[in-house]
Amino acid sequence: MMENSADAERESLITKPLLNDDHDGFSGKGGFRTMPFILANESLAQVASYGLQPNMILYLTREYHLNMATGSNILFLWSAATHLMPLLGAIVADSFLGRFRMILFGCVISLLGMALLWLTTMIPQAKPPPCYESNNNCSSATSLQLFLLCCCFGLLSIGGGGIGSSSLAFGADQLRRAGGQNNGWALECYFSWYYALCTISILIALPCIVYVQENLGWQVGFGIPVMLMLLSTLSFSLASHLYVKLKAKSSLIVEMFQVAVASYRKRHIELPTESSKMLYHHHRGPSICLPSEKLRFLNKACIIIDPEKDLTTDGRVADPWSLCTVNQVEDLKSILKVIPLWSTGMIMSINVSQGSFSVLQAKSMNRKFGPNFEMPAGSFGMFTVVSAVLWIALYQQIFLPVASRIMGRPVHLSTRKRMGIGMALSFVCMIVTATVEAKRRSLAIREGYSDDLDAVVDMSVLWLLPQYFLIGAAETASAIAQNEFYYSEFPRSMSSISSTLFSLGVSAANLVASFLMNAIDKLSKLGGKESWIETNINKGHYDYYYWVLAGLSVLNMIYFLICSKAYGPSKEDEKETTFREDDN
Repeated sequence: MMENSADAERESLITKPLLNDDHDGFSGKGGFRTMPFILANESLAQVASYGLQPNMILYLTREYHLNMATGSNILFLWSAATHLMPLLGAIVADSFLGRFRMILFGCVISLLGMALLWLTTMIPQAKPPPCYESNNNCSSATSLQLFLLCCCFGLLSIGGGGIGSSSLAFGADQLRRAGGQNNGWALECYFSWYYALCTISILIALPCIVYVQENLGWQVGFGIPVMLMLLSTLSFSLASHLYVKLKAKSSLIVEMFQVAVASYRKRHIELPTESSKMLYHHHRGPSICLPSEKLRFLNKACIIIDPEKDLTTDGRVADPWSLCTVNQVEDLKSILKVIPLWSTGMIMSINVSQGSFSVLQAKSMNRKFGPNFEMPAGSFGMFTVVSAVLWIALYQQIFLPVASRIMGRPVHLSTRKRMGIGMALSFVCMIVTATVEAKRRSLAIREGYSDDLDAVVDMSVLWLLPQYFLIGAAETASAIAQNEFYYSEFPRSMSSISSTLFSLGVSAANLVASFLMNAIDKLSKLGGKESWIETNINKGHYDYYYWVLAGLSVLNMIYFLICSKAYGPSKEDEKETTFREDDN
């Protein structure tokens, strides 16, 4: 997933013209001397943000006395906003602020959000008073307390979007030569270190900060991310005078909206049966002169009605929200064409987003390794990252070479096949998770813990490892394939959209996951029964919940096959066919 995102970003940086604020070339600024500051900024921010996520469900249920459904809803919405904000951040950075200001804005807002969250652990009035253990009487959080909490999450999402939307591209800006030519080796080295440090940051955050939260308390556990984010902000700011800072320019995403608006404004225009009978606006030089016949209603956006009004004297568009180029129209069509296939990834992303429930499972199981060490429940998410790394290594270094040797020719699984493999692994993961949870719940009831929320059953937490490894492999296989598919299907000018589409899919999936969980929670309560998604995991039926996700995964795989067939041959398939014909 990381490598393919880097490829997409790399190609987009190569194809986009850049303007220097100083107009003096790149001499004296940028270069490798800026890399320690940029990489330190991203790494520290990653450790800080990922360190807050795993145990957040425990903080909401223990300190704010929220039930499992409400707490999970908040986290689903937080995750949805976090994955959406980089898209909005990219639009603002490209069109208005520029990358440097956007990253600095993101750092300051993230620091503010973490500081406010830290204060909720120290100010008694910021959260409900502790429960009375004698009668198990707990006060609910007030509207003001929940508003403050949600403000913290909102600031974290906005700040993360500001950093995530521009950090990778801003670092690449520093490695360009005068005249806009790319130093290929330098970019390759930068992308490799960037993603390596991101992975290392996650592996540091999940065990270390989570361990501090469980053993030294929330004040210290939330205070460390604040200090790390402060260092991240200072690291980035100290090298301000060394950076190449590029001007904001038109955003490709804004151009997509311009096509939609322009076609709507011209909705009353009648299109001829043949495109060649109309006058269309296109770029000078090598470009598409006539729009395609698919989704013809969008062709109205590039029709020139009155050249004197629509164009300036030098041939430029007078109003970009009324007239677009043929290339812009075709770019939007290429996005709309992949939407059905893009939507098939949502169910898998819903399965991946169930981390809060896995933390509750781990919390109720035996996590002791040796006489003195107990692994925090939130730290087990690191095995998902380990699984991702192992999947990439096994696929690239073992599966493909062995398959190629057996077949006697280079073997390459298409992107859509790998997307299907990811969905299949996700389905198997839900079955395994439901089976393990049924066994854990049954054991808790036999041991008399059905009413004990904090009881630990005599079952090793290692039973959860298969589901962590399966979901890590599923997410990696699907995410890499999706990014690669979007990148290969889109024109080069749209390569930066590929990673944005995947992130947007994760955001949408979290919204759907919230709706789905609410529906299951309400339906399972009918007739006065216990909810499947009880805060007390021993009373609930999370195994049934996972079986529902498994059933939806089957339906989604059928939907994927239909969408894949309807899509027809991809550009990747056409290249493979040409290669085989040439080989024969």
